[in-house]
Formats: sequence, structure tokens, C-alpha cells
Amino acid sequence: MTVRLHSFPPIVPADARVLILGSMPGVRSLQENRYYAHPQNRFWPFMGRLLGIDPALPYAERCIALATAGIALWDVLASCEREGSLDSAIRDDTAHPNDLGGLFAACPDLSTVLFNGAKAESSYRRFVAAQLTVDRRRYLRLPSTSPANASQRPADKLEAWRQGLLLAGVDVLPDRP
Repeated sequence: MTVRLHSFPPIVPADARVLILGSMPGVRSLQENRYYAHPQNRFWPFMGRLLGIDPALPYAERCIALATAGIALWDVLASCEREGSLDSAIRDDTAHPNDLGGLFAACPDLSTVLFNGAKAESSYRRFVAAQLTVDRRRYLRLPSTSPANASQRPADKLEAWRQGLLLAGVDVLPDRP
């Protein structure tokens, strides 16, 4: 059964320089009301390796640590219809974007947008980009941290995220074996 889903509010520090955009939270995240809640999603483990945010910390503390690093977190879509968690199941004809223009206006220091996967990028290009009159931000699609994205080795995905955060000017921890 296809159901109407609704995204979460953004995690946005006032001095955010980087915005990480997903497409729409998966079923587990929606059930737990927190970003990247699926235990196999690599987002929080990657933030642990790259930013030193312990994935075992309580969710609120992880969000504070992300914000302290100058990173905002949101989804492109405010709502859509989708069966299950897969991005490929999102019905684009039912999709409505979040107010990213409003977010950019409220956070003028946001200079880089990192897309967590191809669907986040394509949804942004389809539903948001044309509405922005002036846009000097840098955009980069990174490999999805979802467990459904098994086309790349986790180490390769981690390295792509490392390079994306470095490009965005985020201080990342040195690579370790």
C-alpha cells in the first residue's frame, strides 16, 4: 500500500556552512523520528569516522555535534507517496519539496550542498533548483549511505564522503586503517 509520508524538520545551526540533503526518510527513520535510524545505514558511522561523532551517542547529542561542525541536515522532499523505504519507490507525481529557498535565505553562509545519493540530487534539480533566482552554492552528489546502495564498497563510499566534506571546507579527521 502506498502511503503519504512527511519529512522531519531540518537540523540547522545558525552558522551552517554545509547542508546534507537526503530524499525522504526511510520507514525505520520515520518510525523512530530521527534521521538515518536504520542500523545498516552508514551515515552516522561515516560521521563517526570523519568528524569524531560517536554513533553510539544519543541521537540528540549526535545532532548537536553535527551542528557544531557547521553542518545542517534535511531532506529535499517535505512529503511524497512511497511504498517501503526505497528511493526508487517514491512517486514523483506526489512529491512536494521542503522550503529550501527559505532555508537558504535564513542561512546565508550555506555555501555547499552535499546530496546523500542520486535521488536527493535529482529531486532537488526537479523540484527546487528552478525556483532559486540566485544560486552561488556548490553542489556535490555523494554515494547514498543507505543499505540499499550496495553498488560500492563501504570504504569507497567513506572516501567519497571524506572528499566531499573536505571540498565543503569541513575539518575531517585523518584517515585511519
